[in-house]
Amino acid sequence: MTHRLVIVASGNGSLAQAIFDATELDVDIVAVISDRADALVLSRAQKAGIPTQVIPMGDSRQIWNGQMISAVEQYSADLVVSAGFMRILPAEFVQRFPTINSHPALLPDFPGAHAVRDALAAGVSITGTTVHWVDAGVDTGPIITQMEVPVLPNDDEATLHERIKKVERGLIVATIALILPTLEHNA
Repeated sequence: MTHRLVIVASGNGSLAQAIFDATELDVDIVAVISDRADALVLSRAQKAGIPTQVIPMGDSRQIWNGQMISAVEQYSADLVVSAGFMRILPAEFVQRFPTINSHPALLPDFPGAHAVRDALAAGVSITGTTVHWVDAGVDTGPIITQMEVPVLPNDDEATLHERIKKVERGLIVATIALILPTLEHNA
């Protein structure tokens, strides 16, 4: 059974590209939605023949929440993958649509937007990446998979984040493959 995926992303799109390129996944990526019209992920999706949609955050969070829910609903998504989406999805959204997120730290350590910087500031010797179910909190949903990445003595935020991203790309694809059968079972 082919599952319908919607990817939400705000940035460069390297994580989304890993999903686009994953031939082992039995998925139809039905849309990439971004909150930023200038997000590089949109051109990556267009090159891959995937429909895109931009839903910018305006003055009203409530209106934006409704627009996000309506957009995903129209695509009949089985799974929403947050791949570098830098907005908090509303509780109603994540209660309605199974949603996973990739986070550049070993949750529950270092939640939030500055996980790599926070890990360096804390002086940890190991950090990593986590794929988790999204709930109404910030990086608080149940953990699905994690992979460790060592912090090297000469790491700065950019070098450490780049090494985490390399691991993250493989982990998000493996995690999607892992959970697809559970989605079939619930369908």
